[in-house]
Amino acid sequence: MTNYLIIGNGAAGATAAETIRQHDPYGAITILAAEPYPMYSRPGLAYVISGEIPPSQVIARTREWYGDLRLTLVHGRAHTIDVHTQSVTLADGRVFPYHKLLMATGARAVPAPYPGGDLDGVVYLDTLEGTKALLKKSSRGLRGRRLRAAVIGGGITALEMVEGLAQRGVDTHYFLRRDRLWGQVFNDAESGLLAGKMHHHGVHIHTNTEAAEILGNWRHKVRAVRLKTGEEFKCNLFGVAIGVRPQLDLVHNTPIQTDRAILVDDTMQSSVPNVYAAGDCAQVYDRWSGQHLLDVLWPSAIAEGQAAALNMVGQPTPYTKGIPFNACLLFGLHITIIGQISPDRQARDDFEEIQHLSRGSSEVWYTFPRSYQSAWSASGPHTLRLALDGTRIVGALIIGEQTLADPLRDLIERQVDAASLLPHLQSSRERLRRQIINLWQNSAGQHGPLPATPNL
Repeated sequence: MTNYLIIGNGAAGATAAETIRQHDPYGAITILAAEPYPMYSRPGLAYVISGEIPPSQVIARTREWYGDLRLTLVHGRAHTIDVHTQSVTLADGRVFPYHKLLMATGARAVPAPYPGGDLDGVVYLDTLEGTKALLKKSSRGLRGRRLRAAVIGGGITALEMVEGLAQRGVDTHYFLRRDRLWGQVFNDAESGLLAGKMHHHGVHIHTNTEAAEILGNWRHKVRAVRLKTGEEFKCNLFGVAIGVRPQLDLVHNTPIQTDRAILVDDTMQSSVPNVYAAGDCAQVYDRWSGQHLLDVLWPSAIAEGQAAALNMVGQPTPYTKGIPFNACLLFGLHITIIGQISPDRQARDDFEEIQHLSRGSSEVWYTFPRSYQSAWSASGPHTLRLALDGTRIVGALIIGEQTLADPLRDLIERQVDAASLLPHLQSSRERLRRQIINLWQNSAGQHGPLPATPNL
């Protein structure tokens, strides 16, 4: 009987456990979970802070699910790995041997990089426990006065935190280091469209604004932020969403090779036999850029967990990374990003400095293997931008009406020659839409459309 040990109870770990059980009905499967919950949806935390769902609704797996699959769920923090004896020791001293080990430890929010980062009132949208604390803090008034929050971060997690705080009635201020919203992805028109929606929701956007220190009062609570200009900005909450960092403490001082995360081959195996990695802590080969990259998209974690599990049970299955795909809803705007969208030089500089990695975005969007042509058209609250490499579509950004999301995803995934679209790139939105649909239908052949994005 094979003893499978999985460190991590998120999308990659839970998916791997389920897949192993489907192919090995007799193996012993143990999941080590650092948090005191069953598996939950991290992307769902944005809906918790906005008040759309209660915290309990992000729980994606019940205790019964673990029992039905005969999975042993152990709550405890893994402390060390011994790859020679093939065992993992928890912080409380318990030891778990393994024949096959999956590292699915995920990533955690990068902490505030300023003095005062440990003050009460510095908040993150990262874990269920942290989100509950954020809810509690944002609901407290200050002697009948409205709470005031400042949020930093250039990616989708920061925007989700801003939206959630604003919807909870907090006087919300968003600090941008430069002058464009989501500058790694948006152009000026797209940024302006989102800014208009944010202003409508009462959010104050401060461009070219950087924090230098978080200031506290005698009770060790946030009272203000000192900006790089020397000015003090009074606030009660300081939201931090400047990226995430893979959790690699366990593999330090082991032979497991890392770069920015655990390096894996196309079977999701690390440099050490019988040790695999999947999800936010794995650095996988990306065929779109020709590099090993971090990929913290939710569907990618699921796909990697499935591939790792199949290889762990002895079914050789090369993992092929799919096209980067992400959809979100921000301030009433439906936004879909597919493939590679090349921002301008200013945004490129921003990426090099900040290295944003949020759970709603992918670093793949910010790579620059070639120079792209871009075409975009806008009509009211709808925008469509295509990035082309020669006659092939390599990326698309869609805001508003979403009927082109699946066709474009399929065209990009199959690298279909889009020469027939070139004369229509600057045409009306409706005409371009018809041409894209026609290209998709005519090129599908026996391939058909892509299956729906997996969901947990």
